Amino acid sequence: MTITAPPRPPAAAPPPARPSSGRRVAGLLLRWWRRLTAMRTAIVLLFLLALAAVPGSLLPQRSLSQNNVNQYFADHPSLAPVLDRLYLFDVFSSPWFAAVYLLLFVSLIGCVLPRGLEHYRAMRAAPPPAPRNLLRLPDAGELPTALPAGQALDVVEEELRVRRFRVVRREGELSAEKGYLKETGNLLFHLSLVALLLGLAGGKLWGYEGSILVTEGQGFCNSFQQYDTYSAGPLVDSGDLSPLCVDLEDFRAEYEDNLTAASFTADIGYGAPGEEGRTTTIGVNDPLRLDGDRVYTTGHGFSPTFTVTRPDGTSLEDVSVPFLPSDQATMASQGALKVPDLRPDGEDQLAVEGFFAPTGLVQGGVLTSVDPRPLAPQVALVAYQGYLGLDSGIPQSVYSLDSAQIDRGSLTEVGSANLSVGEAMTLPDGTTIAFTGYRQFAAFQYSHDPGQLWVLGSSIALLTGLLGMLLLRRERVFARAAAAPGDGGTVLTLASITRGSGENAPRFAALTDDLTNALTARRSAPRSPGPGPEDPPRVS
Repeated sequence: MTITAPPRPPAAAPPPARPSSGRRVAGLLLRWWRRLTAMRTAIVLLFLLALAAVPGSLLPQRSLSQNNVNQYFADHPSLAPVLDRLYLFDVFSSPWFAAVYLLLFVSLIGCVLPRGLEHYRAMRAAPPPAPRNLLRLPDAGELPTALPAGQALDVVEEELRVRRFRVVRREGELSAEKGYLKETGNLLFHLSLVALLLGLAGGKLWGYEGSILVTEGQGFCNSFQQYDTYSAGPLVDSGDLSPLCVDLEDFRAEYEDNLTAASFTADIGYGAPGEEGRTTTIGVNDPLRLDGDRVYTTGHGFSPTFTVTRPDGTSLEDVSVPFLPSDQATMASQGALKVPDLRPDGEDQLAVEGFFAPTGLVQGGVLTSVDPRPLAPQVALVAYQGYLGLDSGIPQSVYSLDSAQIDRGSLTEVGSANLSVGEAMTLPDGTTIAFTGYRQFAAFQYSHDPGQLWVLGSSIALLTGLLGMLLLRRERVFARAAAAPGDGGTVLTLASITRGSGENAPRFAALTDDLTNALTARRSAPRSPGPGPEDPPRVS
């Protein structure tokens, strides 16, 4: 008796091993890196960077003109704070602009470097062998000739070398290629873009800017303590500033017949502190350039001069105070004169709030300006006495009075008047305020950018690479020689494929016409031994 054991069920396959958390995180990071370094992502980021720069060209920027920003706040009191919270008055130093900037930088590096290595290997490699079916390529044709196969390929090789192709001969066929400079231009464009970003980043890290208003006859030195507003990169220290002082000797503003500004020029003297300076003339688009430092004129205005005299004879003569323009069309300006120490005891401090009109016209007791040229300068003054609060520790603007001091009653209005040059107003205590004239001031911007030459070179290289991308083309030509059936001649099969702008059919037709003429000429010329199909490959 035989006992048969029941068959055992097949063993279940073990469950697939789950990858560890470290491998899952690594895989996720790798996928993100591949998406970030894709060319499509770089193009999207470049578009976002250009889009993010649009508000910087439409809205005033603090780094260029604080006065224009203040004017925007005055004109749009509800909208301006919202835009300010979005960094739209500091677009190019905002966190969101920096995020797009850095992502684009990383994406370009991760995209261009592998392509550069691949292009280097492709330049060193020989053109690929001819495809099996040449007639399936977009531009292809056959040329019959009575020449042997080797001599026919010699003719093709000569014609292609004249056209600056790289040629390789293989057994019975020929491959040629040119247009590597197109890809070189592509890589040069993207590498130059990376270099441009590096130059801009270097300028932000090691660069600085400062703005200041300077009245004629006055000057400033390159110091953060003297600037009205300044911005500096995180790697800039006050001891790194270039030793330079600038004096404004004369400022001239010229206008067209329709009262639009024609030109602004400033005669300045400049030099290191303690040294004899040099003189030059600068304008809005013609700054002073010194080894990476630039001094621009970004605006202008008027500084009325006053003489304040106390009843006891104490006087403050020809005090010049910059009044900031509130209307660029007529150069109507507003400002303030603060006199905290006219009396020895420090009591009854004096403050004057004023409106300056280069060409004044009083209508209904209200002074307005009708012309930006100083044809009939006038000022409207409101005088206050009391406590200015300059020693309270609370910062104040030098161009306006603290409205809180007026609201609290610390400053009391004691008089007002409209004055022309040479006229004076007398306060109840006998103090006189005389309007003695005006001077012009220029708004200077001192800029130090160590990456400007790097940016210039990168921009030129970028344009060169772009021209190479647009004007050059990548082209391959293949030729195969085979015995013609029956008559013992040769049939040349030619094909061409092109990557780049423009159609290739006319170029291929011109090549075949030249080859036909060359083959005919070679047939009628004395024969010379040439390489045949059995010759070894040659690459050049």
